[in-house]
Amino acid sequence: RFVLKGGLAGAAVYVAHEQGLLGSGAQGAEALRKARAALPPAVQEWTSYLGWEVRAAGPARSRAGNLPPTPKFDFSPSNSWNKGVRSVMSALSVAPTKACEYTGEGWKYVKELVK
Repeated sequence: RFVLKGGLAGAAVYVAHEQGLLGSGAQGAEALRKARAALPPAVQEWTSYLGWEVRAAGPARSRAGNLPPTPKFDFSPSNSWNKGVRSVMSALSVAPTKACEYTGEGWKYVKELVK
């Protein structure tokens, strides 16, 4: 099991590296652009393989067999990364204050139990 899981993880890292997802923000944006371009043809191919009929979205959209249009992705890897870094730094900056507050509340609780 360990070898299989390690192999899958290694393959995932390799594919991510080859696609440019582990590089700079520009490389990640380029990989996202490629994924956006490849998604509609892939959905069309899968639906034709499964035997579903896909028609253009329009007034007849409510008929059986129609699929909704593919979603548009508006995702910026650099903005998401920066938001995560800001969240972590914010949490770390208030951690000492929160630790003091929780310690005080714990002492109060223990004092109430001892009484």
